[in-house]
Amino acid sequence: MSQTVSVKKFQVTFDCARPERVARFWCEVLGYAVPRPPEGFATWDDFSASLPPEKRDAAFVCSDPTGEGPRMFFQRVPEGKVVKNRVHLCVRAGTGLVGDERLATLEAERDRLMKLGATQVRVMLADDENESCIVMRDIEGNEFCLD
Repeated sequence: MSQTVSVKKFQVTFDCARPERVARFWCEVLGYAVPRPPEGFATWDDFSASLPPEKRDAAFVCSDPTGEGPRMFFQRVPEGKVVKNRVHLCVRAGTGLVGDERLATLEAERDRLMKLGATQVRVMLADDENESCIVMRDIEGNEFCLD
């Protein structure tokens, strides 16, 4: 007889070139918050300045202030993004909406995110099986959907 394990919380990890920049972008997308700097430091800039140069901006975190969503961890890697993501986030901006109302809501969110540095890849209009969604890229080229 096997025991079933139920995972309640998980973390989403992004490999990126500039962790703090990407983390702050996703904070704006998701309404997440940056944690307080470590004890003894007034700001994250103060903390970063205390590190050796090679350790600065090596990692950054943001989290859902309600505690419901997953923690987001951003880690610096030496290589750039080369191919399409195997996993991506779907930002549920149009949940419960259909047709023109859904598309207008997604387009408004797209416009907000583009001001933050996101780019649009394509709009996928509703068909017989799926509602509309918009494929986007974050500020380092990682794909995500407005769904």
